[in-house]
Amino acid sequence: MIFDELKEKAHRLPQLPGVYLMHNKDGTVIYVGKAKSLRNRVSQYFADLAAHTLKTRRMVANIDHFETIFASSELDALLLENTLIKKYKPKYNILLKDDKGYPFVRISREPYPQLSVAGRREKDGAQYFGPYGGRGTANMAIRLLSETFALPTCSRKFPRDIGKERPCLQLDMKKCCGVCTGAVSPEAYQEIIRQCVQVLEGKGGQLEQALQQQMEQAAESLQFEQAAVCRDRIRAIQRLGQARIAVVTGGADTDALGFAVRGSRACIVRLSYRGGVLVDRSRVLLDGLDEGDAADSLESFLQQYYTALGWAPKTVCLSHEIEDKQAVEEYLSDLRGGKCTVHLPQRGEKRREVQLALDNAALELAEAEDAEQRTGKTLQLLQDMLGLNEPPVRMEAYDISNTAGSDPVASMTVFQNGKPLKSAYKKYKIKTAVGGDDYGAMAEVLGRRLDRALAGEEHFLPLPDLFLIDGGAGQASVALEQLQQRGVHIPLFGMVKDDHHRTRALVTAEGQEFGISATPAVFALIGRIQEETHRYAIEFHRDRRSKRMKRSALDGIPGIGPAREKALLKHFGTVRAVMEADLPELSAVLPKAAAQAVYDHFKEKKT
Repeated sequence: MIFDELKEKAHRLPQLPGVYLMHNKDGTVIYVGKAKSLRNRVSQYFADLAAHTLKTRRMVANIDHFETIFASSELDALLLENTLIKKYKPKYNILLKDDKGYPFVRISREPYPQLSVAGRREKDGAQYFGPYGGRGTANMAIRLLSETFALPTCSRKFPRDIGKERPCLQLDMKKCCGVCTGAVSPEAYQEIIRQCVQVLEGKGGQLEQALQQQMEQAAESLQFEQAAVCRDRIRAIQRLGQARIAVVTGGADTDALGFAVRGSRACIVRLSYRGGVLVDRSRVLLDGLDEGDAADSLESFLQQYYTALGWAPKTVCLSHEIEDKQAVEEYLSDLRGGKCTVHLPQRGEKRREVQLALDNAALELAEAEDAEQRTGKTLQLLQDMLGLNEPPVRMEAYDISNTAGSDPVASMTVFQNGKPLKSAYKKYKIKTAVGGDDYGAMAEVLGRRLDRALAGEEHFLPLPDLFLIDGGAGQASVALEQLQQRGVHIPLFGMVKDDHHRTRALVTAEGQEFGISATPAVFALIGRIQEETHRYAIEFHRDRRSKRMKRSALDGIPGIGPAREKALLKHFGTVRAVMEADLPELSAVLPKAAAQAVYDHFKEKKT
């Protein structure tokens, strides 16, 4: 359709709530939106173009036709918009594409509860705390709690494994309370978990006072060992308290969201307050936006972020007004299972929280710009050093890993603009090269990767600007041969290490070396790439070897195939636990004959 036809069609739409889908000339959905009144909202796109943001003008210029879906209410329209955005992933919608989830700390509901990281809340009776900005933050919280309260960190299951094995070194080092010895009752352990919960809820001050009283009472009763335990916990809680970001006066669960712009890049920062304490922060960087995109960006963030969590706080404070506040509140209240208020504070404590989020967003944008400039200079240096035609924006690196030729694997990592692009990483099981033939393995892997790309497979495109191979000229030579056989002309270098296992140079297939240690920025970048590629290969190799070793312990037992092996390991956790299980325990997982076979097999081995 031409522009005037689109404008006329928009004016004919009814004044009803619904969803509209904008298509380009190829029929691809490029934008999905919702509206209280379809006529009013869609007509705005084809009215005063000069009043639109740059992003909107670009989107309108690509519209060939649009379609609409009527809804019975604004909430129904919002829900449908969410569904369609997930389905089509339109180019001009604000998409949290780099979102890897916002995890919770989960405390299981059992006699001896365990702490773990969970991707979202489940209705399983467990307690959930968070959300945290990333798995690293959530794991750090668990680690600090485990150190503070001497929680067991082994893979044993309690009370099942109490008394079955001798205690580990953690107990001797007084880093574990020793549940495995049977000295800690479920009631005593629940009290420890209750104290962990107080810390997670931001009530460390109350716990500190209670522990102070317990310590004094224990000292008066001459129970000096118990007093020392209380003293150590008080000190640990004080250290945890010093790591808090800020303290505010309100006690309700509140999230503050700030939207800031710098150039054509925007940032949304979310500050999470729990029990009046600022406990966490997360952020999303978005490209191609300006200040006029604030409302749309925040509304999209509210929907996508809290939908991914399956939960919402009691109050969400925003830096900018959004269009369909009532519908968003209703949606978030449904997620929460109670009232959720979306608020635009103008003064007071809530406004200061939002301002802090805005300040954080501005800082993130400044740091991103500085990092981008530094990376650009580093890539320019690398281009000049290697004599490349252009800076290597996208680089792929490869490494081979095996143990005496067994379980050979390869890793492929991707660095985009100097940063790891983990969504593009790939793992390879070596299929043809055997016996520790690293050259053959490298040739096989690179050949497979190139063949998939040349066949047009989307997940293997695009090809990089530069190939980096872990190894010297020999490895680079066999890799280059694979490129030449397929007519691919992309620069390729080997990464050579020094005696301290640091990358000292890049080498061509012909053996010409380019020293990088004299250029700190390039030295750091190439070293980081090689370390990451090696780490990824080692982890994959260890995983394969571990699985093979687990399987080998159960191989050859009559009636035990892959499915039953998997069921045993899932139930017992380790092969050792399977070996030490009695016949009734095995029968709870396997048929009677198979359970008997497993029991007899390991009984014979013990004998």
